[in-house]
Amino acid sequence: MPRHARKRSFRTRRLLAGGAATVGTFVLGFTATVGTAHAATAPASATSYTVRAGDHLASIARTLHVPGGWPAIASANHLASPYTLHPGQVLTLPAGSAAPAKPAPAAKKSTTGKTSATKSTTGKTYANNLDGWIKQSLAIMAQHKIPGTYNGIYRNIMRESSGNPKAINLWDSNAAKGTPSKGLLQVIQPTFDAYHVPGTSTDIYDPVANITAACNYAYHRYGSIDNVYSAY
Repeated sequence: MPRHARKRSFRTRRLLAGGAATVGTFVLGFTATVGTAHAATAPASATSYTVRAGDHLASIARTLHVPGGWPAIASANHLASPYTLHPGQVLTLPAGSAAPAKPAPAAKKSTTGKTSATKSTTGKTYANNLDGWIKQSLAIMAQHKIPGTYNGIYRNIMRESSGNPKAINLWDSNAAKGTPSKGLLQVIQPTFDAYHVPGTSTDIYDPVANITAACNYAYHRYGSIDNVYSAY
C-alpha cells in the first residue's frame, strides 16, 4: 500500500485469507497453495526436495509441512533474499518434513487445443501459478513501457503475501477505513483503480492485474518495483 494511503501503527500486520492468518510487511497492497509443489502422499520424512517449475519456498514449506516453514528451508540451504529458485535445484529439508509425491502428469489438452493449466492475454500461454503470473505481468508491462524485473516483483510478493493471490489485511489502519490491502502485492482498491492497466482484469484479486497495477504505481512513484524494499 502506498505510504500516502495509510500510516502504520506497527510494522507487522496480519494477512487473513480464507480464515487463516499470515504475516506480511508490504503495504502496496495465505491459505491457497501456489506453485507446483505436490502434496505428500507418504508420512516418511524427507531430507531433500528437487525444485519444480513454479515452486517457491512458501509453497514447498506448506506442501511438505516443513517444521519452521520457509525460513527453515532458507536457513538450511543458506539462501538469501530474493530466494530465487531454479527447476532442478536440490534443497535440503529440515528433519520432520513430509516426503514429496511424484510429479503429476502434464495437463491434458482440451478439445480446443488449450491446456486447462494455462492462460494467455498477450498471445502466449503462461502457467497458472506464481511463476506464470509474474511472467505474464512482465509481458504486459513491456507493452506499456512499465519497468520492472522478475526478481524485483518476486521479492516484493514474498514479503507482502507469500504468494497468496487471495491475501487480505483486515487488521491495519487501511482496513479500519474500509479499504483493506488485497492480493499478491497488497494493493488498496483506490490505488488499484488509479493504476489499473488496460487489458488486465478489473478484479483486484486477479494475480496478473494485481501485479501489473502495483508495478505501475511503483513506476510512477519510485521509478520501478525494483526500487521498492519496504512499505511505499
